[in-house]
Amino acid sequence: MDRIPTVPAQTAADFARDGAVVLRALFTDHVEALRDGIARNMAVPGPHAAENTVAGEAGRFFDDYVNWSRIPEFEAAARDASVAGAAAALMGADTVQLFHDHVLVKEPGTARPTPWHQDGPYYFVGGRQTVSFWVPLDPVRDATLRLVAGSHLWEKPVLPTRWLSEQAFFTGDYLPVPDPDAEGMRVLEWEMEPGDAVAFSFDTVHGARGNTATGRRRAFSLRYVGDDARYVERPGPTSPPFPGHGHAPGDRLREDWFPIVWRTT
Repeated sequence: MDRIPTVPAQTAADFARDGAVVLRALFTDHVEALRDGIARNMAVPGPHAAENTVAGEAGRFFDDYVNWSRIPEFEAAARDASVAGAAAALMGADTVQLFHDHVLVKEPGTARPTPWHQDGPYYFVGGRQTVSFWVPLDPVRDATLRLVAGSHLWEKPVLPTRWLSEQAFFTGDYLPVPDPDAEGMRVLEWEMEPGDAVAFSFDTVHGARGNTATGRRRAFSLRYVGDDARYVERPGPTSPPFPGHGHAPGDRLREDWFPIVWRTT
């Protein structure tokens, strides 16, 4: 597979500096198919599906992940050469492995926000060459993704917590969960159309407001890793857990579970 020049050099430099950029229309050809895939996912949730609201709260906040192998629309998007090539360009990687997919749906009137967090501390993989694509399948304004510029370069990770209880996922040497607006941090956010994508590092702090609009906010995410990704032992079960993976610390991720979707020749 040859590199497809979908990412300008300045965009890659912005990604390295800020940990997040927006790529317009990267997933436009997949929007309708991904909407169908999400409908099937919500009708038949996987084992990791969660409802992220509590009794008495309005709306619905559904999420689920690791469904690409049973929902062909998800796999098609993940293996698209333009998408995988963009991931390679942003990471500066010669190989791109699919880590997992993630669906997040906020129905109208869902006040609950997505808490500020980094994805990396929940995962059993570490490395600088990581990228997530967050793709709205509906127009987003206030309910768009929000990211703290430069947080992927912080010296310590942010404490991973459980979204509903706010209890710590692990114990260890972590930074407290920040309040970026109150602390005056530079927050990046973009109004987006279906098929646009925010690309961000696994270590970039991010969150989202609730959905107070009258329409749904369906979002599809893909997580990729590059050449330097290695298995990292965590203090407890990771999210996603991937039971029976068989990795030892320092191993590359097994390709039968985490397929290579891009290789620069």
